[in-house]
Amino acid sequence: MHSAAAQLTLCHASPFNPNTTREQRPLHPFFTATFSSHFMQPLKKASSPTRSAPKPPGKAKIPVHGHKPPGEIRIIGGLYKRSKLAVPNIPGLRPTPDSVRETLFNWLGQDLSGWRCLDAYAGTGALGFEAASRGAAQVLMVENNAALVAALSATKTKLGAANVQIQRGDALAALRAQSAGSMDLIFIDPPFDSSDFLKIIEANVSVISSSGAIYLEAPRAWTNTELEPIGLCVAKSGKAGAVHYHLLTRLPAKSLVA
Repeated sequence: MHSAAAQLTLCHASPFNPNTTREQRPLHPFFTATFSSHFMQPLKKASSPTRSAPKPPGKAKIPVHGHKPPGEIRIIGGLYKRSKLAVPNIPGLRPTPDSVRETLFNWLGQDLSGWRCLDAYAGTGALGFEAASRGAAQVLMVENNAALVAALSATKTKLGAANVQIQRGDALAALRAQSAGSMDLIFIDPPFDSSDFLKIIEANVSVISSSGAIYLEAPRAWTNTELEPIGLCVAKSGKAGAVHYHLLTRLPAKSLVA
């Protein structure tokens, strides 16, 4: 399709002259070329139609619709910056996007030197490896899916991340097994169809240190009205697509709701 400017140019390039008769006007070059190419060629003897041989069967076509093929994401900061993390083709797996991780670690201050972290529902390990890359002293990753645990172990070996520990098991049980005040930062990104969000959040409260934080991803926004009764408040929050993300901290002792 021509642009408007191209159409105007074609219109003004026409050799039309109102002072000549119809018989005297020369044909537009386009029509001259078309006439010559289509009507001045020698006639060809018509050939009888022949049936083409059937084509050999080719490779089966891959359906366009369905799950996304496996891919990869990258660590965006720290010691392992630009290192690739595999994203297996597993339904429901949704790694935290680069833009959200960048926002989160801006909130946290980039340098996590000495921090003790727990990445529950680790998935691809995007959050846990990001923390390890930024100096965390200890990162415990908990994941229940065998294929993801294998991918996490392979990434740990590739990076040489000695500060990372990988544990296969239930995230809620792992949280409840931690000592009080033993973690400075906990990442929780449960399946969005889970009905246990409140139980999962509650299990974090005793585990974080007095100055610690909880990063939460959820299909809806959580409010202080819901969180204050369990001793937490929303320090920061944002939204990316259908994902609501939050940074939760402990309420000051004097603000605790009875």
